[in-house]
Amino acid sequence: MRRNPVKAKLRAGLPAIGTWLSLGNVTAARFMARSGFDWLTVDIEHSLVNIETATHMLGAIADAGCVALARVPSNRHDHIKRVLDGGGHGVVVPMVNTPQEATDAVSACLYPPIGNRSVGGSVHALNWDATPSDYFAQVNDELLVVLQCEHIDAVRNFEAVFGRPNVDVVFVGPNDLAASMRTADGQPPPTELFQKTLKEILAKCKSLGVAAGIHAASADEAQHRITEGWQFIAISSELKMMVDGANRMIASIGGHRPLAELAKY
Repeated sequence: MRRNPVKAKLRAGLPAIGTWLSLGNVTAARFMARSGFDWLTVDIEHSLVNIETATHMLGAIADAGCVALARVPSNRHDHIKRVLDGGGHGVVVPMVNTPQEATDAVSACLYPPIGNRSVGGSVHALNWDATPSDYFAQVNDELLVVLQCEHIDAVRNFEAVFGRPNVDVVFVGPNDLAASMRTADGQPPPTELFQKTLKEILAKCKSLGVAAGIHAASADEAQHRITEGWQFIAISSELKMMVDGANRMIASIGGHRPLAELAKY
């Protein structure tokens, strides 16, 4: 059975670099999977991607030798089960804010006796180059479980929320985290306070022995985060890369760009 090289890298204390796929395009996923990223995440939370498209994208990524992850729409057992049955090498679970939510997410990822994932399906084994029997017997050891820290309440209760077995990565969603820290009049948190909060998350991840992850807007920011000690780094998205590339090309020939920003990530 195929092993999960991203999980191995993180356990060894090394960084693993990936990006977000939000266009829902299988051909784009095939190309991105051959671009040198350690992993790609099919975003089903904030996109038009449905489970059928996600399954084809996960297969295209896996067939290229890249690690195929999926961010589910929400922390529900059926969402997690379907992307894993569709061949995901791991799951990114958004908005994990309480100990019970963390327990539920991890349990949904793993087969008994560790978790409560139900046994079924056959497509999943294809993405691991395994027989179904080998998959059922070994996949608990290889799945990547990524829980998102996206609210200040989760930061305040960090150890209780994320300090449980079988959590591989705590991944910060900077936009939602900052939104949860807005002032009473709706203003963004001061930059100094936000950066201090990120340092607190990083330190708590290291204390728990869990890889710290974060979304970066650029390669320069990603390199800075790696230097700080973050390991699971998402750089931008295929949509943002496409838009930025088009903007640079138009700007280079003096063309007009209607909007300064078309995609945040």
